[in-house]
Amino acid sequence: MSVNSEEFTMEKRRGLIVWVYSLRQLKNLRRFGFVHYVSRRMKYVLMYVNEENVVENMEKIERLHFVRHVDISHRPDIEMNFAEKIGTKAAFQVMEDKDDIEERNATIRLAENV
Repeated sequence: MSVNSEEFTMEKRRGLIVWVYSLRQLKNLRRFGFVHYVSRRMKYVLMYVNEENVVENMEKIERLHFVRHVDISHRPDIEMNFAEKIGTKAAFQVMEDKDDIEERNATIRLAENV
């Protein structure tokens, strides 16, 4: 047995949602990237494409006759680090005018004592 000395490198990928008129030509989409999910009822395909080829592949896919529309996933653009927000007062503050808010001392009464 020979050991392959190549290392596995992760390629950055981007999700594309491809809305189609019919799913008969689904095999044609496989040449652009990895088809992850197919919704037969709503007629869309979720696929992943390499990050450096997103714009090129998107334009090519939109030119296909069975494609209605192509949407790009914005998940990689969103910051997913919520550690600073959770548990701090800033996460629970609501931006309102302080003049409009009336502070009341609320007392909790049980139904037996009412």
